Amino acid sequence: MYGIYIQLFQKVGAVMPASTSNGIETWRLRTSKEQWIRWVYWLIGIAIIMYAWQMISEKTVWFFVTDAPSQAADIASRMVPPKWSYMDKLWKPVWDTINIATIGTIIAMVIAVPVAFATARNTTPNLVVRTIGLFIIVSSRSVNSLIWALILVFILGPGILAGTIAIGLRSIGFCAKLIYESIEEIDHTQVEAIEATGASGPQKMIFGILPQVLPTIAGVGIYRWDINIRESTILGLVGAGGIGLQLNGSLNTLAWTQVSLILLVILVTVFISEWVSAKVRGAII
Repeated sequence: MYGIYIQLFQKVGAVMPASTSNGIETWRLRTSKEQWIRWVYWLIGIAIIMYAWQMISEKTVWFFVTDAPSQAADIASRMVPPKWSYMDKLWKPVWDTINIATIGTIIAMVIAVPVAFATARNTTPNLVVRTIGLFIIVSSRSVNSLIWALILVFILGPGILAGTIAIGLRSIGFCAKLIYESIEEIDHTQVEAIEATGASGPQKMIFGILPQVLPTIAGVGIYRWDINIRESTILGLVGAGGIGLQLNGSLNTLAWTQVSLILLVILVTVFISEWVSAKVRGAII
């Protein structure tokens, strides 16, 4: 046993860097060349950060930055107390916000599931189809929902339709990516067992793959709905409906007591959606 440890130590020592001082070898994690390379990388990184900070500093009006605490305190004092009587005008926008998130998520899931199956390697060996699926996923995830909403407001006009489609377009890539990764990680033993019975391709997909990824599909849908509740609250800032439209109007008129009430309503709405999402995901998992 002792000889084995000696051999192992010799093998490790043969590949570990060492420096010799007064005839004594000192083991090190890296060679001198590797250390110098790391120092060069660090210097380059610091130089990039300092250059970026300089560019930001040159385009920043520091007078407003130094005056920001007093301005924030002044606005905060005007926001208290919230205008509770304004709540009667917020019920419908809150309901619109929930509808935008819910319908947008449903639209996204209806499209994302087929795209995920078309993108996964073990369900679609065709490279062209997989490339198209990946393009849909990447293009959807690359554009923020606010940008989608801006484009759709110009095309469809202001309202919840533009917001709903914007949420759906943004969510397709997110949902499809998580689902297709889950499809690629399934247990192939079940699929092989079904294949051994002479099942066709669609039957293998329905009875071998789909049951394994159904919990993931449901979990991703609920999780994305929770995210979309948050995103749909601000789409109204660009005219896409929801409570953000009321927030934008109150900000434009400097009605700070209304703004504080709207922010509280958004906070409560997001908290409730988070609670519902956690309960549903817990029940599924």
